[in-house]
Amino acid sequence: MNAVDTSQPVAARPFAPIHPTHKFKLLLKREYWEHRGGFLWAPLIAGAISLLLTLMAFIVAEVAARRAISSGNLKIDGQVIVNGLDLGALTRNLDADKMQQLAQGIDVSLLLAAFWPFVVLAFVVFFYCLGALYDDRKDRSVLFWKSLPLSDTQTVLSKVVSAALVAPVLAVVVAVVTMAGHMVLLSAMVMLHGGNPVELLWGPASPLKVAAALLAAIPVFALWSLPTVGWLLLCSAWARTKPFLWALMVPLFAGIVVSWFELMKLFDLDSSWFWLNIVGRMLLGTVSGMDVLYRGGQVGGGGANGRQDFLSHLSASSVLSSLTMPSLWIGAVAGAAMIFFAIRLRRWRDEG
Repeated sequence: MNAVDTSQPVAARPFAPIHPTHKFKLLLKREYWEHRGGFLWAPLIAGAISLLLTLMAFIVAEVAARRAISSGNLKIDGQVIVNGLDLGALTRNLDADKMQQLAQGIDVSLLLAAFWPFVVLAFVVFFYCLGALYDDRKDRSVLFWKSLPLSDTQTVLSKVVSAALVAPVLAVVVAVVTMAGHMVLLSAMVMLHGGNPVELLWGPASPLKVAAALLAAIPVFALWSLPTVGWLLLCSAWARTKPFLWALMVPLFAGIVVSWFELMKLFDLDSSWFWLNIVGRMLLGTVSGMDVLYRGGQVGGGGANGRQDFLSHLSASSVLSSLTMPSLWIGAVAGAAMIFFAIRLRRWRDEG
């Protein structure tokens, strides 16, 4: 055997420096694992509740329909249903106008099913941003993170990306899955009563179009939410205590002062402009679909016309048209400025 020569020093293996993108990826993973309950499980639970309520509504409707059929009180188009509710027979002679109304009704039900994860998203992102920089200072863990080779810019931007992109992407995925589950429940209900789900549901409705609109809303949400995300991160980095009160009261108090003294008249504007474009953008940016209101997309009245107008604003092209709004980009620049100041504040605001 050959003896190992230990007299010569062993050269240290060179290690390549960690690339900044790898650090940023690790920071994103950290944010996800620390807040997985809000980012993933909360939308999943909301989607499950939506499907459970849909199933319960179907059961109640089925029981009520069977009781009405047995008593001879169920009438459709003036005719009494005696032998059961045969959807195939009832919908066989529907004209094009009624089929269009049926399709619109299904699309609206899909949106209502997907609505719950986005409600959860608004609250999750809002309170995540409020505690993103404050909680580290509160439990003094900021000292540990600052001892690592991580810059304040990387740390804060990882929280911005988590709030503006990661959370909405997960919410959209959950919403699409919830819509698929909703269509499966509808299909089972239709087949139970002798109908063809392909002809009555999947053919007339536009689930892929609705899903495409939700996917297109991700970049719009990311940019539209920046003023709110920036303001909440700024409060989280600055406030010594109770960041929620600071984040809420400062814009509201400013709006009250502006309205009380009618300061916007100096610019030939009404006080409502300040509430809509300053207070609203600072506090309501995490609410999905708010850009529709700002681009003049208010839904019309009730009935078929109102429903059709509502659905026309939920196509992918209509959603992406918000990217042409000057107010979106002005708000994004303002949000970026507040994020910059939040980064600067984190460099020295490390007290508990």
